[in-house]
Amino acid sequence: MIPRHTLERRSPMTTLTLAELAPMTQLTTRDGTNLTVRAAYAEDADALAAFFDQVTAEDRRFRFLTAINHLGRDQLAPLTHVDHWRTESFIAFDAATGELVASAMLACDAKMDTGEVAISIRGDYRGKGVAWTLLDMLAGEGERRGLRRVISIEDRDNHAAIDLEREQGFAARGVEDDPHLVLLEKVFAA
Repeated sequence: MIPRHTLERRSPMTTLTLAELAPMTQLTTRDGTNLTVRAAYAEDADALAAFFDQVTAEDRRFRFLTAINHLGRDQLAPLTHVDHWRTESFIAFDAATGELVASAMLACDAKMDTGEVAISIRGDYRGKGVAWTLLDMLAGEGERRGLRRVISIEDRDNHAAIDLEREQGFAARGVEDDPHLVLLEKVFAA
């Protein structure tokens, strides 16, 4: 996030980045944490890499369903180079500090029928309602875009995410041919 005082010092002829021009949404979590959320862009790659370095190793494994110590350009590209309709990647900042604290993604199929959601929270922001708030936002985005349903694929050991998604009306079932995964689904009313 670009501090307001930085933007105020720019000359009118300075070119702003997409990230600086992006609409921002203010959200408040259940525990009162204020977030500023916007779409992620290519210029956010370094900030996202640093963010994922602050996500616990277990949470990175849960997010990418494989062990990753550090996200490289190949893993960051799908988070920063999206079409902003069928796929949207959001980043959330603590509104008080401007620090990047979460990443949330909605990736829809070609028919715009189903969207898969994925969320990562910085370790020191877990338990503050950030995941709840972002999951609610992603489901709302999916419904606004006309999806029939949103899904999440979780490692069976990711009890916190599975419980959270169930609290928000997602139904769980096993994934065929993979006993380690659970598919959670929320269907929207027609």
